[in-house]
Amino acid sequence: MLEKNQRETTGAPISSLLPDMGFTTVIDNKNIINPDLKRAAKWDTRISWQKRNLLIATTELKRICTNLNLPDYIKLEAMHLYRRAFEKKLLKGRSINGMIAACIYFAIRMVKLPRTLQEVIDEASVEAKEVRRCYSALIRELELKVPNTDPIALVPKFIVEMGLDAEVEKITLRLLKAFKSNLNTSGKDPKGIVAGALYLACKIKDKKVTQNQIAKTIGVTEVTLRSRYKELTKKLNLKNI
Repeated sequence: MLEKNQRETTGAPISSLLPDMGFTTVIDNKNIINPDLKRAAKWDTRISWQKRNLLIATTELKRICTNLNLPDYIKLEAMHLYRRAFEKKLLKGRSINGMIAACIYFAIRMVKLPRTLQEVIDEASVEAKEVRRCYSALIRELELKVPNTDPIALVPKFIVEMGLDAEVEKITLRLLKAFKSNLNTSGKDPKGIVAGALYLACKIKDKKVTQNQIAKTIGVTEVTLRSRYKELTKKLNLKNI
């Protein structure tokens, strides 16, 4: 019983998703008589720039993560990154919403969640250029190691979005595994590799899907799709697929 009472009087848990980590103290000024104390209580209710900044950031974070159906651990990691960026003064000359979108994308890549930068950009309230600029600054200034996105993890999502069957998915996965085993993927956009493999799989199964349809769905240019497609057809032994 004593343990239960102790738990009940400790207050809400600390959370980095709260602008002040949940440490806010509210002063009740109704019964204060001293005018100096009243003035102090009034100033205490005025929000600081840091709290205002973090409030905007957490609001945008929750909105994007809710729209993308991202788990809480992504939110926590993204907010942790944002606080580091704020403390290092990376927000100077950069937008709050752009930086929080960049933090969300990096958190996604850290855990290898099959979400693309374009999906985050589509939900962000700033232009794509600003999100990319903030992402580059985040990587550079915080000296973060950029995790690689596995193209294979992206396939199921795009198969569903395009309404393609399990056979096309199976061949696409085989192509990507062969590509990873035989060719260097470093520096290549994983979405471009998926686009090329998916287009080739559709041709193998005689599916009437255009390059334009695949490129638009995945979020790459047709030029990128064709480059990866040619690479796959030239360098892989398709008889073994």
